[in-house]
Amino acid sequence: MGKPVTRIQKKERYDAKLCSMLEEYDRAFLVHADNVGSKQFQSIRAGLRPQSVILMGKNTMMKRCLRNYIERSGNDKWACLLEVLVGNVGIIFTKADLKELRDKIDTYRVGAPARAGVLAPVSVMVPAGPTGMDPSQTSFFQTLNIATKINKGSIDILNDVQVVTVGERVGASQATLLAKLNIRPFSYGLVVQQVIEEGSMFSPKVLDLSDDDLVNSFMAGVLNVAAVSFGANYPTLAQVPHSIINAYKNVLSIAIGTDYSFPLADKVKAYLANPSAFAVAAPAGGGGGGAAAAKAPEPEPEEEEEEDVGFDLFD
Repeated sequence: MGKPVTRIQKKERYDAKLCSMLEEYDRAFLVHADNVGSKQFQSIRAGLRPQSVILMGKNTMMKRCLRNYIERSGNDKWACLLEVLVGNVGIIFTKADLKELRDKIDTYRVGAPARAGVLAPVSVMVPAGPTGMDPSQTSFFQTLNIATKINKGSIDILNDVQVVTVGERVGASQATLLAKLNIRPFSYGLVVQQVIEEGSMFSPKVLDLSDDDLVNSFMAGVLNVAAVSFGANYPTLAQVPHSIINAYKNVLSIAIGTDYSFPLADKVKAYLANPSAFAVAAPAGGGGGGAAAAKAPEPEPEEEEEEDVGFDLFD
């Protein structure tokens, strides 16, 4: 028989393993592992290899190894983990795409029955209709204040009823009722709590942001800056395009009201002088052949903005 491994040797091996991962990887997930069975965990480990590796352990041990690593190497990009290693958590070090890895982890969630005393991750609704249970079991429904009736020798629920509320503990009667109805309302798996990349830590919700979301957020900020600039009469780059357009409109208004002109103003003046020259012939209607079309009213100069002038002011 080989020499038994002491506790100190186990800790030294764990420290070496963690330090090697901290050196090799730049990105990681902090995951919560409550209600994850050993067989399920084994399947997750196998499914994430070789690009990702899961490390579990006692939080105090992981924190101690992290502090020692930071002191020895001077590399503090993993220091953000020290404050979030709380509860039944682990670290998934990875070289894969973060969004794809998060989606892959979600595929390993498995259904589970409601057990008495556990916190409900979701609310559970029991639908109205037949239950297949015999009338001798009405006590479960009476305990939960669920209206029922006896129909053809079995119990029917009259209305949809919520038996479990998210965030509350499941009662013994609720768990027994859901088990008798063969309802497995919960699903458990690794839950990504934080994302760590190059020393930065952020919420996994950031992974759902698309390029369009970022562009829309940026443009909303630019519009806000332009609005504040106009209100404060303070010039900024965001305000410049709007100021140029407004200045051009003012110059065009002056040219129309006076004898002063320039090439772009000539087009507007020509339209105001003879709007019919820019009119586009309307397609013939599908009415009777003998009916005469009503004469179109003459356009008024004050409403030139409502007409299709057929050119761009910046042509």
